[in-house]
Amino acid sequence: MKKLFYECRFIFIPIGVIAILALVSYVVMQLWNNLLPDILHVGTVTYWQAMGIFVLCKILFGFGPKGGRGGGAPWMRRKQMMQERLAGMTPEERERFKEQMKSRFAWCKPRNGPNDWRDAWEEAPIAEKETKE
Repeated sequence: MKKLFYECRFIFIPIGVIAILALVSYVVMQLWNNLLPDILHVGTVTYWQAMGIFVLCKILFGFGPKGGRGGGAPWMRRKQMMQERLAGMTPEERERFKEQMKSRFAWCKPRNGPNDWRDAWEEAPIAEKETKE
């Protein structure tokens, strides 16, 4: 039996993948058609539309957790990539990198004294009228 499976794996594995995809698509179709029309007032879907929805979700959200660098959707891997990059830096390089990131993003910048827009807004006549009332 083991030898038969080893020799025919190029036939059995694709058939198994197709069977799983067909079963999952049927489950997605049934869940969609039984839940969402009543909850969100959307139309029902066909079997092929359910398969398309499933494949689209897999493309967008990834194929589940995997070991190593290839797991999850691309935007979910950024944190791991950043941790790997920071781990390979010396403390001086890490500080310089953090300073560069702070200078690039506006929400990380410290207030620049009287040239800051918040100070200018507070000093404007409209702001004074609103705060006095």
